[in-house]
Amino acid sequence: MNPGSFKSSQAGRLVKAAGGYWAFVPTPLPPQVDYSSELVLLLSKADAALSELSGLGRHLPNPHLLITPYVRREAVLSSRIEGTKTNLSELLLDEVQPGVVERDPDDVREVRNYVRALDRGIRDLCKLPLSLRLVRQLHAQLMKGVRGERATPGEFRRSQNWVGPRGSTPSTATYVPPPPDEMMKALSDWECFLHQRGQIPDLVQCALMHEQFEAIHPFLDGNGRVGRLLITLFLIERRRLSQPLLYLSAYIEANRQEYYERLQAIRTRGDWSGWIRYFLLGVEETSREAVQRAGQLMTLREQYRARLQNHAKALALLDQLFLNPYVTVARAAKLLKTSNPTARKAVSQLQNVGMLVETTGREWGQLFLARPILRAIESSPHSK
Repeated sequence: MNPGSFKSSQAGRLVKAAGGYWAFVPTPLPPQVDYSSELVLLLSKADAALSELSGLGRHLPNPHLLITPYVRREAVLSSRIEGTKTNLSELLLDEVQPGVVERDPDDVREVRNYVRALDRGIRDLCKLPLSLRLVRQLHAQLMKGVRGERATPGEFRRSQNWVGPRGSTPSTATYVPPPPDEMMKALSDWECFLHQRGQIPDLVQCALMHEQFEAIHPFLDGNGRVGRLLITLFLIERRRLSQPLLYLSAYIEANRQEYYERLQAIRTRGDWSGWIRYFLLGVEETSREAVQRAGQLMTLREQYRARLQNHAKALALLDQLFLNPYVTVARAAKLLKTSNPTARKAVSQLQNVGMLVETTGREWGQLFLARPILRAIESSPHSK
C-alpha cells in the first residue's frame, strides 16, 4: 500500500505492522454522510423498489417456488466473483445427479456451501441477532470441506491477510486490512454499529455495514461471500425484506471494477457518498429486476397450470420443476410419492405441453429439463 494514497483521516488510519508494511484500521461507523439532493432521491427510489419487492414476497401464493431458485442463482453469482466456474445449470444438475457435472468438485461444493450458509443464516435469525457469532457460523458453513477449509472455518484470522494481484505481498498489496491485534477492536465496533437502530436509514446502514466488513476482512478466506450474505440477512432482520429475494451479486459482478474502486475510495479519500450511491443504485436495479423475474415465473406457472388443469400429478410435478428444472422419472416418482409408471405419465404430460424436453437422447437413464423455467431463472439483469 502506498501511504501517500490514503489522504482521509476520517475514514481510518494507517499503522506500521510488525513486518514493516502499512495496514489500514477503519474508523468506527457511522461516518458523516453528505445527504445531497441526489443521494436523497436515490435513497427514495431504492426504498420504493425494495418495498415493492418485499410486498410481492408477502403476497406470493407459493414463495418457496421463487426463493429456492433465487438462492441458487445468488450462490452461483457470488461464488463466481471469487473465481469459481460452476454455472446455475450445473449446480441444479448436480443436485439431481451428483457427480455427473464435469467440473472441479471443489467449485460445485463451494457453491452448494453458499446455499447452505444462506439457508442457515435465515434460520438462525429466528433465534440470534446479526452478530459476530452468527458471522462465524456463516463462515464455518461456507468453508466446510472445500479449498478454503485450511483458512480456519468459523474463526477470525490470527495472521495478516491482504488484497491484491496474485503474487503480491503485504508490502505490495493494493489493500492491507487491520493487523490481528487491531482487528478484534474493529470487529467489536462494527458489531455495535450493526445493532444501532433508528439513527440512519436502513439502506444506508446496510451499505456502511457491508463496506466496513470488507475493510476489516476478518477471515483468511471467504470475506466477500460472507459480506454479500450479510446484505440479505440485514434486510431480512430489519423487516425490509419479507422473503430472501434480493441479492446484489449479479449487480456487483456486472460492475465489479467500480465495486472495488468505490470501496477503495472510502479508504483513500473518505468518499462515502460515492459508495452509498453505487449501493443504492444496485438495490434499486436489482429489486426491480427481481420483481420482473418473479412476474415472469408466476406467469409461466399459470400458463402451464392452465394446460395441465385435468392432470393432478403433472400439476404437482410442475411446481417441483420451479425448485429444480431438472428431473428424472425416478426423481419424479420420489417427489410425487407415487409409482414409476404414474411418474412417467406425469413426465410425458409435461413433455406434451412443451414444458419438459429429454436431454440425453437415450432410451434409458433419461434426464428431462424444463427449459422455459431455466431460461426465466437464468435471465440476466441489465447492467448500468
